Amino acid sequence: MSHDIVDFETYRTEKFGSDRETARLELINGLSRPKARIAPKYFYDALGSKLFEAICQLDEYYLTRTEVAIFADHAAEIAEVVGPGTTLIDLGAGNCEKAARLFPALQPNHYVPVDISVEFLLRAVEALRKSYPQIPIHPVGFDFSESLALPAMVRKRSKKLFFYPGSSLGNFSPLQAAQFLTRIRAACGERGGALLLGIDLVKPVEVLDAAYDDALGVTAAFNLNALRHINRLLGSDFSVRDWQHKAVFNAAQSRMEMHLHARRDVTVTWPGGAREFSAGEGIHTENSYKYSRRAILDLLQRNGFGETSCWSDAESRYLVCHARTI
Repeated sequence: MSHDIVDFETYRTEKFGSDRETARLELINGLSRPKARIAPKYFYDALGSKLFEAICQLDEYYLTRTEVAIFADHAAEIAEVVGPGTTLIDLGAGNCEKAARLFPALQPNHYVPVDISVEFLLRAVEALRKSYPQIPIHPVGFDFSESLALPAMVRKRSKKLFFYPGSSLGNFSPLQAAQFLTRIRAACGERGGALLLGIDLVKPVEVLDAAYDDALGVTAAFNLNALRHINRLLGSDFSVRDWQHKAVFNAAQSRMEMHLHARRDVTVTWPGGAREFSAGEGIHTENSYKYSRRAILDLLQRNGFGETSCWSDAESRYLVCHARTI
């Protein structure tokens, strides 16, 4: 199969204008709420994607290295469960490294990395094609958090394996997570498919606090960079110097939360609107829900997936699940 990206470019061109207006309206709505909030997808411009790469290298950020170790230790078992000849659809692919580590074991027939940070994704794909010239790679750039309207050339592929690592499902509320899983199930089509999921498990608060507020301040920079991205999308005038990073564990909701708190009274403006923030007032930027093993299996079962195989680390900090569609 050809490695050209004509289909991707056409799809991107058709969606770009509507996506930009949707983002603008979504940001205005979030910033105008009594308790301001923005979606975590706005972390991921080119710099935000690089900062997240750096976070994954931190000693405190156990998630990535634990997940990588699980995939490495159980690669043969996972490949046996998955079976040959998959179309590997990588949601939130980033630099594509997580999926690429699985290529030798899974031997996919087709790789479809999907990410909202388009330029970053294209650079990653360019490098990946040099390392794996035998695998057709078709990048898709759009926001998949609200819709999984993949290009026709992807929808027609058989034996789809959706790959959603990094505990990104935890960014959704339980209701949103259920809706997202239902959309993945629908995107698998009548011939069925499967989901390969990485999810963070409940653990001591001190471990979570360190992971989301590291000593070097990389996570703080990642959080603050969202304001620069918003300025470009919305035409707003956030000054990063006016804000500080805050991470807290919400025990009642079993989730880590990230916020940006105003250091002083500040007014932020954008074309056609403005918002005043008092000193200490926050913008809620991310939730990361932590699940028990039973809770994630129940969630999969209720939303179109069964026949689940799971692998964990020795300390049961993290879980990888393969679930077939029902």
